Amino acid sequence: MTIETSLGSLRHTPPCVWEDKPSDCQDLVWRYSANPILGRRAIPCAQAIYNSAVVPFRGRYVGVFRADHMDGLPGLHLGWSNDGIRWDIANDTLPLETSEPELTKPAYGYDPRICLVDGRYYITWCCEYHGPTIGIAWTEDFQCFHRLENAFLPHNRNGVLFPRKIGGNFAMLSRPSDKGHTPFGDIYYSESPDMCFWGRHRFVMASGSLWWEGVKIGSGAVPIETPEGWLLLYHGVRSSCNGLVYSMGAALLDLEKPWKVRCRLTGPLLMPERDYEVYGSVPNVVFPCAALHDEAAGRLAIYYGAADTHVAIAFAHRDELVASLLRSPVA
Repeated sequence: MTIETSLGSLRHTPPCVWEDKPSDCQDLVWRYSANPILGRRAIPCAQAIYNSAVVPFRGRYVGVFRADHMDGLPGLHLGWSNDGIRWDIANDTLPLETSEPELTKPAYGYDPRICLVDGRYYITWCCEYHGPTIGIAWTEDFQCFHRLENAFLPHNRNGVLFPRKIGGNFAMLSRPSDKGHTPFGDIYYSESPDMCFWGRHRFVMASGSLWWEGVKIGSGAVPIETPEGWLLLYHGVRSSCNGLVYSMGAALLDLEKPWKVRCRLTGPLLMPERDYEVYGSVPNVVFPCAALHDEAAGRLAIYYGAADTHVAIAFAHRDELVASLLRSPVA
């Protein structure tokens, strides 16, 4: 096991989270050898921690973690790490400041993402407002968190922002859903001039065309900008005689019209195979929520939830993923 620190000397850049591909691995994505990095009782209030977001910040890593509390309700918790592997996570939920009474008492919060846009870190997550919808908050220091209006009407999940504006507007992917476990689901694109009013909704891509994602799909990590397009890591879900199976896939979206899919892998990048992915609160789940991008080296460290119980990491070479996508058919 080797964790690279080649970027640690750069100003405000923490050590790069990385482990070389095993010599016998033929896959585009490989797992961290010490997975999982977080499990059920990492903090006293939790019985599972998974589906969480991580970004570099001022020489360290900061994360917003989904913790399922002992009463079953999920909440958002702030965590800090020097290496992206070992985490100190707050037992109290994320403090969200708002003067709007309708937003002061959320019943739950889960599956967060973090995206840096124009100097602010925006957190999106699935919140409760008469059903699931997309909550938004912003921070500049990860101490004060300012709650904004919910992006969409319920029911909606998997709200993922783009890291720059598109045509002068904030841009977000989401997955309209139902109130329960969503026996359907396609990805849509929306824009906003002010992070309050959302419109220009566009269809992006559907589930069902590929067997491994035949039930539903949802955006995962914040899209990564490459010269060939936005690299999107997402989850796809199929039905089996043992229940639903969540795997990770990839697509390439047009840079200026991200609702247009350039190409899409026909098979999953990562499927539930290891014990910590197969066994847990919800079996057979690989659910990507964040990807650290070492632009200079073209390396990706992908944080994913495993079996709705653990946080795990996988690695990939950006250019290998893009090249494989460009050889794939258009979705």
